[in-house]
Amino acid sequence: MIAVVMNLFFIGSYAQGINGILNKAKSSLPGTGSNSGTGLSNTDIVSGLKDALRVGADSSVKRVSKVDGFFGNAAIKILMPPEAQKVEKTLRSMGMGSMVDKAILSMNRAAEDASKGVGDIFWNSIKGMSITDGVGILKGSDTAATSYLRKNTSSQLTVKFRPTIDSSLKKVDATKYWNDVFSNYNKLPFVKKVNPDLVGYVTDKALSGLFYNIALEEQKIRKDPAAQVTDILKKVFGK
Repeated sequence: MIAVVMNLFFIGSYAQGINGILNKAKSSLPGTGSNSGTGLSNTDIVSGLKDALRVGADSSVKRVSKVDGFFGNAAIKILMPPEAQKVEKTLRSMGMGSMVDKAILSMNRAAEDASKGVGDIFWNSIKGMSITDGVGILKGSDTAATSYLRKNTSSQLTVKFRPTIDSSLKKVDATKYWNDVFSNYNKLPFVKKVNPDLVGYVTDKALSGLFYNIALEEQKIRKDPAAQVTDILKKVFGK
C-alpha cells in the first residue's frame, strides 16, 4: 500500500511539473498571455501604436497641407492621369503647355487644401484599434500600422474627402483649367474624346500621398529614438 501511494504521489507531481512547463512555454509564444511575449502589457502596445499613428498622421497632414506639400514633393506630386497623358503631349506640342501646367498646379493645390481637414477622420479611426490589431501590428512590417489605417479608413476617407476635393478644385480654379484642357483637346480633329473623373482621380492621389507620408513617419518612429517623442512611444518602440 505504501508503495502504491508513493507511486501515485510521484506520478501526480511529475504530471504537474510537465503541465507547469507546458503552460510557461505556451505563455511565452507570440500572441498569448497578457504581455504577448513582448514584455509589454496589451494596454501599452495599443496605446503606443495609437500614439504612433496619431503622431504620424498629424505630421503628415501638416506636411502635405502646406503650400507645395504635394506640388513640391516629387514622390507624391499629382500629374496628369495616364488616360490624359496623350492629351497633355498633344497640347504641349501645339504651344499650350502653360494651360497644362496650370491644370497640374491646380490639382496639387486642391489636394493641399483638402488635406487640412482630415486629421479628425484619421484620429476617429485610430481610436477603434483593438488589442488583437495592436499585437499583430507591433509584430508586423515597419509599415504595418499604416496598412491597418489604410485598410480601415480608405472607404470612409474617400466618401468624406471627395466633396472637400471637389470644393477645393473649384476654389483653386482646377475645374476651369481641366475643362480648358479637355475642351481644347476635344476640338481637335480625329481624336478620341477624353473626360476622366478629375475629382475621383485627385481624391485617390491625395489619399495615396497622405498614406505615403504616414508610412515614412511610422518607419522613423519604429527605428529612430529621436522620433519617439512621447513616453509611450519610447516604452513600446524603444524595445
